Amino acid sequence: MYKNILVATALDHAHDIAAAFDIARALAAGGASLTALHVLEDIPAYAAQYVPAEQAGTRHAEAEARLKAELGGVANVKPVVVSGHPGSTIVDYADDHDIDCIIIASHRPGLQDYFLGSTAGRVVRHAKCAVHVIR
Repeated sequence: MYKNILVATALDHAHDIAAAFDIARALAAGGASLTALHVLEDIPAYAAQYVPAEQAGTRHAEAEARLKAELGGVANVKPVVVSGHPGSTIVDYADDHDIDCIIIASHRPGLQDYFLGSTAGRVVRHAKCAVHVIR
């Protein structure tokens, strides 16, 4: 199966992280590494000038602590928090870290997703590895 699995997490959405890791473990080969990735969206430039400089570091540390708390009882998982646009950042991280399977949750697509595309849709279209979408 897969040796290096990335589980994309969205801390601001109500998806079951434990269920995603159950799927990851089912798809994992013996000795596979699992990574939980959360992408913090960048603060828009027009708003960034009003945000104190130390806020970015605090925001990152809070997200990291929350991700570790969400992982709670899930063992042998590397938690990672990065900044950027979720769709492209997940794909870039997977390319840079030799990920061979991405597991990502998705909502039911609506009309707006056909024009703009959801994060899961962008990952499916642009990832160079296997993508498993959970609904």
